Amino acid sequence: MKIRYKSAAEIGKLREANLVVAEVLDVLCAAVEPGMSTWELNQIAEAEIERHKVKSAFLGYYDYPGVVCTSVNEVVVHGIPRKDVILRDGDIVAIDFGVFKYGYCGDSARTIPVGRIDPEWQRLIDVTRDSLERAIAMCYPGNRLGDIGQAVQTYVEGNGYSVVRDFVGHGIGRAMHEDPPVPNYARRGTGKRLKSGLVIAIEPMVNAGAPDVKVLEDNWTAVTKDRSRSAHFEHSIAITDKGPWVLSRSSSEPGNPGVPVQ
Repeated sequence: MKIRYKSAAEIGKLREANLVVAEVLDVLCAAVEPGMSTWELNQIAEAEIERHKVKSAFLGYYDYPGVVCTSVNEVVVHGIPRKDVILRDGDIVAIDFGVFKYGYCGDSARTIPVGRIDPEWQRLIDVTRDSLERAIAMCYPGNRLGDIGQAVQTYVEGNGYSVVRDFVGHGIGRAMHEDPPVPNYARRGTGKRLKSGLVIAIEPMVNAGAPDVKVLEDNWTAVTKDRSRSAHFEHSIAITDKGPWVLSRSSSEPGNPGVPVQ
């Protein structure tokens, strides 16, 4: 495992890329409504990429055909935007989006309701989002990667849900996926020690049922084996001497906007 720590200037560029990601996610989430196709979300994202003059991190990545991942209900991650996937009232959809700006990658994901949803599915969304916040709270120099995974796992399982094992978070920088892997399950006090300059994407994927997943024949779409619903949140975070800087958090999101690197 070779980790590349980032300078303050590099983290500043990562912040710029992630601010674009946050703004586009704001637009996409606001556009979601019953009756629209996930392909329409991809078209909106394409227009935003053109407007911001950035490069998609997803399109063409191992032949991925879209600029956004749209994962509906039992789809855990990597749902391909399609004209025949229509969002219905009561669905939940995870929107995962990434871009390159100035050669640096921004990456983030949110799960949102479509129309009015059952309180059961809102709770799944809330627990998944809150598990990410608990993971972010562990992002201080001297802590370990296992502290991040343990924070997610303990909270998720304590609320009666399961953590996906097949997909994990990752380092991020000039490439979308860098070392180290960042699992959402672990034992506290284990794994690589966190240091200032490390930038990681933490992305809990939480299932209402069992943790097992299956990748469909398109080689991308990952669904829960038991077809239970799943939620996904992701933020790109810089470890700094002052604590975690959530690079992909927009001003419209609740919570601490983060601390800049000095």
